[in-house]
Amino acid sequence: MLYRNFQTQAELDTEYILADDTGLDIPAYINWYSTNSAQVRQQLSCDLDIPFGPTVVEHLDIFPAAQPKAPILVFIHGGYWVMCNSKEYSFVASGPVAAGATVVVINYAKCPKASIEEIVRQSRAAIAWIYRNAENFGGDSKRIYVSGHSAGGHLTAMLMTTEWENDYGLPSDIIKGGCAISGLFDLMPFPYTRLQPSLQLTWGEVLRNSPIRNIPKKAGHLIVTYGEEETQEFHRQSQDFLAAWKANGLQGSYLPLPGQNHFTAINGFLNANSPLCVAILKMMGMMVINNS
Repeated sequence: MLYRNFQTQAELDTEYILADDTGLDIPAYINWYSTNSAQVRQQLSCDLDIPFGPTVVEHLDIFPAAQPKAPILVFIHGGYWVMCNSKEYSFVASGPVAAGATVVVINYAKCPKASIEEIVRQSRAAIAWIYRNAENFGGDSKRIYVSGHSAGGHLTAMLMTTEWENDYGLPSDIIKGGCAISGLFDLMPFPYTRLQPSLQLTWGEVLRNSPIRNIPKKAGHLIVTYGEEETQEFHRQSQDFLAAWKANGLQGSYLPLPGQNHFTAINGFLNANSPLCVAILKMMGMMVINNS
């Protein structure tokens, strides 16, 4: 593993934490997300802050398609498990809803108040709620797909490794496919980063919650993608995970995003005809009509 070659915590942090000293203006990107999300909530029909669990942070936002029984795309936001919320990512509904999908953006607790293991559990609980309530918001429970960015990419992969039948009494193929964007699939480096005081990862949690160490025997198609301008560790994590996924006999594909960095890799959600949206919609069996 490449992370074993790092000599200092600073080198590791530069690859993974993407702080301001790496040249990325993180507050500016989050502001862009928030501004576009506010506009999308004004433009689209939406039902906000619907509880799916017992704590106040366990809620989700639904952006229904115009037609009933629409396929459902669940989106899980990023933020290194320690920041951001669902409202900053409403903009991801724009392109998929325009193409006829219902989009559900889920919220979850943050570290250190909650562990990554608890965040995984909350994300799984959200999927169970969506499946059981799909008819109430015009979605098709038999066509649930997931996508997520950064920490959300990690959670997307964890959802696809879930034993739904044994653990939840739900169909084993409840998730038909997924798209992990700039994800983190091996948590082994994180106890050595400056995020550890917030994450408080134990080695047991690292092993249980690293998707690359828990690849299922059966799962839907997985798209793995990341910005061409991301750090080498983000490249490596995605490529290693995709290789392991396919080596286990599962369907997976890589979507290149040239010219994109870690924070712009999800901008394509605003346009149904972007390469990102087209790839996800094709996975969902949906037709994309280019009106440009």
